Amino acid sequence: MDKLSLSTLGQHLQSLRLARGWSLSQLANDAGIAKSNLCRLEQGNGNPTLDTIWRLAVQLNVPFGTLVAPITVPLGEDGVQVRLIDQGKGAPQVDAYWMRCAPYTLRRAEAHTPGTRESLTLISGKLEAGPEAAITVLSPGDTVTFSADQPHLYRTQAAEATLIMTITYGEQGKTP
Repeated sequence: MDKLSLSTLGQHLQSLRLARGWSLSQLANDAGIAKSNLCRLEQGNGNPTLDTIWRLAVQLNVPFGTLVAPITVPLGEDGVQVRLIDQGKGAPQVDAYWMRCAPYTLRRAEAHTPGTRESLTLISGKLEAGPEAAITVLSPGDTVTFSADQPHLYRTQAAEATLIMTITYGEQGKTP
C-alpha cells in the first residue's frame, strides 16, 4: 500500500475509533493486535495485513468496505489483491470487491461477523473456495455462495484467478 493510502486508512481508522470513545489500548486488545501496531497504523505507517484490517473492522462493528472505502488502490498480501468496487446503501449491508489470487495461492480467511455470507463469481482461472469442510471448485462463470461466519479459504493452482466477491453482512456487521 502506498504512503497516501496508508495515511488515509490510518486517519479513517482513528476517526472511527474516536467516534466510539475508545482508547488505542481498547481497540488493539479487542482486535488481538499490539497497541504499537495500531498506533503505527493510525499514524499512516506500518504494513497491515488483510486479516488485521478485517479484525479491526469487526471490532469497530463496520463492514470491511467501510473501513477501506477511502482507499482507491488494491489491498494485498501473499498473492491476494482486493479492491472495493461498491457498497450498498440499504439493509442488509452489501459490499462488492474485485479480487485477484496469484498462482499457487492459499489464503485462509478468518470467520466474519455472525450471519455474513459471501458470493464468489469467477471471471478467469480456476479457484477452490469456501469453508474447509465444503470446498467448491469454480471455473469461469461459476458462482458459489457460503456462510462466511466460519473460517474459509481461497486456493489456486497453476493459473491466477480473478473474481467478483460480494459480502452480505449479518445484523452485527451493519454500519452503526
